[in-house]
Amino acid sequence: MIVNERIPTDLKTSDFQYDLPEELIAQHPADPRDSARLMVLNRKAGTLEHRIFRDVLSYIRPGDVLVVNDSRVIPARLYGTVADRPEANMEMLLLRERDRYVWEVLVKPGKRARVGMELVFGDGLLRDVVEDIVEEGNRMVRFSFDETRFGSLYEVFDKVGMMPLPPYITEKLKNNDDYQTVYARENGSAAAPTAGLHFTTELLEQVKAKGAEVVSVLLHVGLGTFRPVKEERIEDHLMHTEWISVSKEAADRINARRAAGGRIICVGTTSCRTLESVADEQGRIVPYSGETGIFIYPGYRFRAVDALITNFHLPQSTLLMLVSAFAGKDFVMDAYRCAVREKYRFFSFGDAMLIC
Repeated sequence: MIVNERIPTDLKTSDFQYDLPEELIAQHPADPRDSARLMVLNRKAGTLEHRIFRDVLSYIRPGDVLVVNDSRVIPARLYGTVADRPEANMEMLLLRERDRYVWEVLVKPGKRARVGMELVFGDGLLRDVVEDIVEEGNRMVRFSFDETRFGSLYEVFDKVGMMPLPPYITEKLKNNDDYQTVYARENGSAAAPTAGLHFTTELLEQVKAKGAEVVSVLLHVGLGTFRPVKEERIEDHLMHTEWISVSKEAADRINARRAAGGRIICVGTTSCRTLESVADEQGRIVPYSGETGIFIYPGYRFRAVDALITNFHLPQSTLLMLVSAFAGKDFVMDAYRCAVREKYRFFSFGDAMLIC
C-alpha cells in the first residue's frame, strides 16, 4: 500500500474555506459535454483566462500525453429490506470489492445491520449476508444471486442499483450515462472521476489528431476521496485507501512521451493521485496494482504531473488541497473567488479548470 510521508504545514483546514451560493452547484451536466466553461490557470505567468472546455485543445501540444482514469461508476446505491422483516427498509452503498462476491458497504440504518442479517434487493434478484463490522461502522457483506440467469454480479447491480449521485445533486438523472465518462471501462467506482465528464469522443479524437496520446490508468473512486476533512491540522487527516492500477504498457507510453519532451496532462485528481503514487524520484512511472492512500496538500513536491484538468471542488476538501498544492494555495483560492463572481458552475456536473 502506498502512503506518502506527512508534510508539516502551518496551513489549517479552515484556510481552504470559500463561500459558494447554492445556485452555483450544478444539477446537470453541460450539453454537449464540451460546452462547459473552462478557467485556465498559468502557474508560471500567474494569469487566468476564461474559455470554453473544447478550447482545451489549443493548450495541448504535439507530443503531450493525456492521462485518463477509465474506472466505471457502478450503480452503487441499493434499496432493499431485511429478509425476515420485509417491512424493514434498508439502504446500502457499495464502497469496495474485497473478494469475489464480498464487498465493503455502508448501510442505513446502520444499527439494524447486525452480523448474520440477510438483506434482499430487487424482489429477490440479489441477496447478501452481513459477515463483519469494520472500520467506521462499515459492513462486510457476501452477495448471492442466480448465476444461471446473470453472468456477473455487476449485471445484477445494473438491474437493481441506482447511480450514487452526491447529496448536493438533488435532481434526478435523465440518463445514467451522464454520470459516466465516454472512456469508462473498468467497473468499480462509487463516484465518477468527474473532470473526464467534459470530454466527448470527438474531442478525444481531435487530441490524438493533434499528435498527443491518450493513455488510461485506473483508480476506483471511493468515498474517501470526498470525505470531509474534520481535523484542524491538515496532516492529521486520514485518507481512505483506493485501488489503483498502472499497466506496464501505460507506464512505458507515458515515460516515452515525457522522455521525448512531452508533458503529462492528468485528467482529474484521480489520475493525478495515481501517477504521483507510482512515480519514482526522477518522475518515471512504475507499473503497479494495489492500494494507495496518498494525501497531497501544499508542500508536496510533484514528480510526474505537468498539467492538470480538474473541476471546482468542495470547500475544505482534500481535492481542493491537492489543486492548491499543484498551483499554489493563494492563486487557487483567488481563482475560486473569481469563479464565484463570474458564476461558474461547481462540483461534479460543474465547469472545469486547466492548470498548466
